[in-house]
Amino acid sequence: MTNPPAILLGAGGHAKVVLDLLRDAGFEILGVCDPQLASEHSDEWLGLPVLGDDSAVDRYAPDAVLLANGLGSLPGNSLRRRVNDKFTRKGYCFATLIHSSAIIGSDVRLGSGTQIMAGVIVQAATLIGDDTILNTGARVDHDGEIGDHVHIAPGAVLSGNVSVGNSCHIGPGATVIQGVEIGAGAIIGAGTVVLSNVPPRHKVLGAAPNPPSAMSSMGEHE
Repeated sequence: MTNPPAILLGAGGHAKVVLDLLRDAGFEILGVCDPQLASEHSDEWLGLPVLGDDSAVDRYAPDAVLLANGLGSLPGNSLRRRVNDKFTRKGYCFATLIHSSAIIGSDVRLGSGTQIMAGVIVQAATLIGDDTILNTGARVDHDGEIGDHVHIAPGAVLSGNVSVGNSCHIGPGATVIQGVEIGAGAIIGAGTVVLSNVPPRHKVLGAAPNPPSAMSSMGEHE
């Protein structure tokens, strides 16, 4: 079955990677929507027509296109999630994208709008929620459960039976040992080794055999 054509939202660094994903998957791409490009009256971005700001999507019926979320995901910044929620409420669907170099095991379930970048490995019986990013070279072992709006950054490793709540950020090169539960809205810093459960809305930095500390400025996370 042929996919509907896609519209890319955003024109930053993450959008460049998502554009490669769309092309790798053989999508027809109608163009890009981006407020800054629209304000600059740009006609073209990386070979794509600039359709306008996000309101340009409304010119297309929800069942006639797929959207690709090109906004990145950073701790404490919920813009990506807000864009996803806005268009989902209008009836639009976000493309689930898997790079051809990724390895996906048996009985893996992927939510709407999930983005699996180059070199990712997801092992058997893993569940990944909506609007989640598994970034370049990330590894998720068997029986994992990853929530919605999560970012697993480049090179992060999740061992078997790891649970990650909604809106978490797992930093580049972080390692989570088997069976650990990470609560919703938590942040795991770059290179961190997580050896024990992390409560919701907490952050862990560096090797962390001790309980993590509460975050003071995570109002946008749930």
